[in-house]
Amino acid sequence: MTTINKYKEDFILLVEAGFIAVNQADEDAAMKLFRAAEMLNPDNVLPRVGFGYLHLHKLELKQAVKAFEEVLERDPQNDMAKAFLGLSMSMMPNSIEKGEKILEQTLKSKDPMVKRLADTAIDFVERFIKKPSGPAGKNK
Repeated sequence: MTTINKYKEDFILLVEAGFIAVNQADEDAAMKLFRAAEMLNPDNVLPRVGFGYLHLHKLELKQAVKAFEEVLERDPQNDMAKAFLGLSMSMMPNSIEKGEKILEQTLKSKDPMVKRLADTAIDFVERFIKKPSGPAGKNK
């Protein structure tokens, strides 16, 4: 048994730890974990979703969009990547409407967590991205 095969069963743990590292703003750890997961299973799109998620957290929206679009080229039914793509695009001034359309499509997902993500993202866009201007940025 080769060394890499010995760790293949840890693939999902590495991806999960990568997402946790992103949430804790540990970019170095996240990158290493996603790369390790990618080495263990290069055909799986989850590490690529993780890289996009990292870019999204850093508000590197163009890179996030690129990563999520790459995932969707390989796996067009990946609702998590669609939701993150919609959120990323909705925060870009020239793509707000397109991002909202994608988020609305993901509301039809069979995954309840993706539905909740899309619903929360749509609410965020309505309240904070597209909010009507007023004194000191307050809604009227």
